[in-house]
Amino acid sequence: MRYVPYETAGREPNIIVDGSATTSTRLTLSHWPRSGTPNVLKDDLSAGSVFRYLEAPTLHVDAGVASNNHFDQDGLVGLYALLEPDAAWRRRDLLLDVAAAGDFATYRYREAARAAFTLAAFADRELSPLDAALFAPPYATLTTALHDELLPRLPEIVDYPARYGRYWEAEDAWLTEGEAALRSGRITIREIPSVDLAVVGVDPGLGLGAAHRFALPWGFRVGVHPMVVHNATRRFRILLAQGQRYQLQFRYETWVQYVSARPTPRVDLTPLARDLTEAERGHLEWSFNGVASTLPRLEPVGARASSLPLEALIRATVAFLESAPPAWDPYDPV
Repeated sequence: MRYVPYETAGREPNIIVDGSATTSTRLTLSHWPRSGTPNVLKDDLSAGSVFRYLEAPTLHVDAGVASNNHFDQDGLVGLYALLEPDAAWRRRDLLLDVAAAGDFATYRYREAARAAFTLAAFADRELSPLDAALFAPPYATLTTALHDELLPRLPEIVDYPARYGRYWEAEDAWLTEGEAALRSGRITIREIPSVDLAVVGVDPGLGLGAAHRFALPWGFRVGVHPMVVHNATRRFRILLAQGQRYQLQFRYETWVQYVSARPTPRVDLTPLARDLTEAERGHLEWSFNGVASTLPRLEPVGARASSLPLEALIRATVAFLESAPPAWDPYDPV
């Protein structure tokens, strides 16, 4: 099994990891919506589906190449496991945690979070030690270059994170600061189980930091690293509040075919955006970037401060979520 660029994968029988099938795909191992991954191989993570595949030789397909149409930690780990199954199996738990850190912003092992930060730094034009020329071509070409560079580096990044400290230290420090703030009460989490909502209060004195999601810089506009929040609550709807700067999110787990639990379905927040815009004093508009977005968020345009008190926002949000119909179903038909 060898890796090939996605744009050429369709020329021969292939396995696609964490992406969409091509014309010659024999098997897709992906948690993406409606991916067609066999039920017995489904997992919360695409990398998890690859490990399930490795355990099921009767389901193996006749394909000599593997690919993915984008670059992120989950896809990289899955491809590595498919290409180097023995080496991957020895690191299975840690590699799966790297994948979860990249996709879900959760971690069990701090070294996995640091490996995920390192991979994100390599893929970040501003931070990467790779030749700047790699970032000039279109994204498809960059995706191939990043896989070529990082598939062979992955074992060392996972096994010896200290060697890559300069690539993870800044983001790791912001994560540490946020976890300390959660323990001290400068960050609070109030859960409203009836609508699967966590209200996260962030001390206005906490500053913004540099976070990544899916190996890309993430414009997280409230002063807390997403791992702080996602490790502390299993609610899939998150209302962030720092002073009167607000953002309502659906977690990424609600976009994919998440199988360990069925998240409360996404709803279209466009009507709520209109209601909140009308309730504002002054000329402030709320906007929702769409239920199909990988990370949907409802917030004031320009991340400006709202005139609405937090409790009023919570009441309006809960009332809307209680009656809004499901608007997203990522699961394959039964």
